[in-house]
Amino acid sequence: MTLVVIGAFFVTIGVALAAVRTAERGRLSQPDPRASARPDTLEPTGRGRRLSFKADLPGLALAAFGVVLICVGAATLGLPG
Repeated sequence: MTLVVIGAFFVTIGVALAAVRTAERGRLSQPDPRASARPDTLEPTGRGRRLSFKADLPGLALAAFGVVLICVGAATLGLPG
């Protein structure tokens, strides 16, 4: 049971870390301040820089580790999954 609780903690912390790191990069609809005068629109002119798999990898890795712990804990308890 302890592994399931610790795994749930890691999943929660991992998702929160990924969300905080994404939020720190700025609003997704906010235009790039370094860009020249562009019309105010929500449509991106190029590839977005605010969503990044590489930057969110530590949070996703923590969440994945938590899922592994939950699965191992469930297996030791005899639960399916």
